[in-house]
Amino acid sequence: MTAQARTIALVGIDGSGKTTQAHRLADALAAEGLRAAYRRNAGGRRWFGRLAAGLGRGDDAEDLIGRRAMLFVESVLRWLAILRTLLRRAFTGEITVMDRYAVCQYASLRARAARPAAERRARLAYRLFPRPDVTFLLAVDPQTAHDRIEARGYDHESTDYLSASAAAYRSLPEHPDFVVIDANAGPDEVAAEIRSRLPLPAPVTPASSRVRTLVLAGGPLLAGATALGWQLAESF
Repeated sequence: MTAQARTIALVGIDGSGKTTQAHRLADALAAEGLRAAYRRNAGGRRWFGRLAAGLGRGDDAEDLIGRRAMLFVESVLRWLAILRTLLRRAFTGEITVMDRYAVCQYASLRARAARPAAERRARLAYRLFPRPDVTFLLAVDPQTAHDRIEARGYDHESTDYLSASAAAYRSLPEHPDFVVIDANAGPDEVAAEIRSRLPLPAPVTPASSRVRTLVLAGGPLLAGATALGWQLAESF
């Protein structure tokens, strides 16, 4: 973890509380007088799931377009979302609290038993995005996560998939660098632990941040277009 975290990612399985805690952290930092904002790097799976249900094609995104196609679409949409987040941060100089990041895509590919080549191409597309200064992994029991998902009532995940997803996060080579948070506790306790383990950021000059991020964003545009285009060709 860097001494002055300015890009913060919250990752973990569905039902771990990523969105809730990312919002709370951004709000808490703003309340402390820091320029902080919540940014969501979603892959579109929930939207496609709702579309599938609306069309009577099931209640899962893969029921609509298939597993391989959905993994590709998810990879593309998350890549574009991260690029948008980084470019926005370049111009605002804000502390960015990110709900999901690149490692979420690697874990999704592993949990859904994608071929190793698919993860290699995803990593090629994402690898020039800078790593967050700190990544919090919200670790939660799969059954607890399942109960939370059922309680919110707008999507579903099996405990088998949630277990596979948790195992996927643990298997990632990035896992030793995560700050692991016990997300089985209540929202207030989890929020307090996250804040206590986050270094207080120092002021940043927007201009210098803008130059650095734009340089870092240029490479992924080329690498991502190449790798994702290759994956598209093999998906259909």
